[in-house]
Amino acid sequence: MTERGPLLSAEHGRSAVQARALLRGAVAAGLGLGSVAVLVVVLWISSPAPDSGPGEAVHAAAGLWLLAHGAELIRTDTLTGAPAPVGVVPLLLSALPVWLVHRAARDVLEPEEGRRVPSAGGTIALVAGGYLLVGAAVALYARGSSLSARPLSLLFPAVLVVAGAAAAGVWTASGRPLGPPPSWAPVRLHEAMARSRFGRRAEAVGRSATAGVAVLLGGGALVAAAALVWHAEPVQESFLRLSGDWAGRFAVLLLALALVPNAAVWGAAYGLGPGFALGTASTATPIAFEGHPSLPDFPLLAALPSQGAGTPVNWAAAAVPVAAALTVAWFTVRRAAPAHGEREEAWSLRETAITTALAAVGCGMGAAVLAAAAGGPLGAHVLARFGPVWWLAGAAALVWTAALAVPAALLLRAWRLRGRTPAEQQEAEAEGAAAGGTDEVRKPGDEVEEEGGQAWRRWWPRRGPRPAEPGADEAPVSVPRPAGPRQADEDDVFEAYDFLPTDPWHAKTSDARPAGSSAPAAAGESEAAVAAAGESEAAVAAAGESEAGVAAAGESEATVATAGESAPATYSSPAGPAAPLGPAGPQDATGANRSA
Repeated sequence: MTERGPLLSAEHGRSAVQARALLRGAVAAGLGLGSVAVLVVVLWISSPAPDSGPGEAVHAAAGLWLLAHGAELIRTDTLTGAPAPVGVVPLLLSALPVWLVHRAARDVLEPEEGRRVPSAGGTIALVAGGYLLVGAAVALYARGSSLSARPLSLLFPAVLVVAGAAAAGVWTASGRPLGPPPSWAPVRLHEAMARSRFGRRAEAVGRSATAGVAVLLGGGALVAAAALVWHAEPVQESFLRLSGDWAGRFAVLLLALALVPNAAVWGAAYGLGPGFALGTASTATPIAFEGHPSLPDFPLLAALPSQGAGTPVNWAAAAVPVAAALTVAWFTVRRAAPAHGEREEAWSLRETAITTALAAVGCGMGAAVLAAAAGGPLGAHVLARFGPVWWLAGAAALVWTAALAVPAALLLRAWRLRGRTPAEQQEAEAEGAAAGGTDEVRKPGDEVEEEGGQAWRRWWPRRGPRPAEPGADEAPVSVPRPAGPRQADEDDVFEAYDFLPTDPWHAKTSDARPAGSSAPAAAGESEAAVAAAGESEAAVAAAGESEAGVAAAGESEATVATAGESAPATYSSPAGPAAPLGPAGPQDATGANRSA
């Protein structure tokens, strides 16, 4: 028991982590189903004369929830009695289950203290498995009702949507890395993804393609909004004709809002050129609206263009793919040639063109996926094909983007690199300095003073000769040195005596000298002072480095000069032995000068 205890504990912990991940997937499915069921039941309760009971309302909610995952429904209560497929998925309704699965997978991998985290592959499998278990139970419950799901559509694309959302959640929790690839991938792919350049190029391709798809969607939404405004009267009539009570109109409004992303994709496909199918015998394109479709009465369908040849108003929808291509080029050049980067750091023409072309491929793939999700059948026979054709929309997006984005990216790159090279810039600056003027570029925000004296900020660059500073042209004025010996600073005096010998170099004259001392004695003392000064100069030369020593020697020479001037003087004191010598220092030198 002691040896197996840790193993059993580890197995128990692993099982608890797996059960928690499985439960999170099931909870996400329950939240989505509960939200749709509450909405449907509220609409059923608010209806003044419901045609069915609460059981049918719950079955309808289950069918709508399955439809949100891409499953194709079979409607049995038709006017003819023949089952009719319903495969147009409201994309706004699909956003709810996708977000719930994404969040569940992301939360499973969030680290918590004292809790283990499963692997990435295990998280995807467990979360998707728990979600699909609830989905299978709902499909069994809806079987036999007026809105049941086609079994094959539950496998594809419903399972693919759930697994993709879970994988996106795991990728988000892992920090959105660009690798490593799976172990079964080729060796060349592993080597390429290990390079930092590959990561930068892949990031640029992903960002540019995503931006292009976003602009396509935005442009398609603008086209759809313009069509609704252009056909406002028939849209209003269709909305009022569908239901006479406010509960019914609110339900129609909710359904129209859920189909707004579909209308945006349809508008993008219309601007790309292939347009969209309105059944098996009718197609709407900017060039022409062919056929006579039998459409159901719905506000969004009332905004379709008029039948016949297209007009310049219809052709204006081609601005949507043009804007998408320019966006792809702009996002690529932002990485290929940064605005404030050096010329050497820019990508080559080949790298820029290849990256833009790959981004165009990604944009085409995104357009194809959205077109496939936004269309589907709305009935049998004539209405079996409804919406844009996915492969035509994807191919058109690829052609538009590659044909316009690649040359636009190369032109933008050349425009950003139009400045001088560093060598040219240095040469220009040298020429300007030689000519006597220097170009000055004022930075945005520099204060400029107007004539009135009010200071304001200039935001544009200004070039011109730099103003001369006051006094810059004046010649330097030489100040004459005063005559006479330089008065040494206090620091110089003390530093000078540090180099003097420690032995006494002059005799200190006492205050009381014997009377009768003659001038030759004073002269002898002066000669002794001269000899001591010579010794101090030798000491300064031996020390050989300090200006302070030179200053000390200068003071010694001044002492000698003073002694020489005092040579004719005689003392009245009597002759006698000289006073004992004291230590050398500034005070002693001063006293010697006084006595002299």
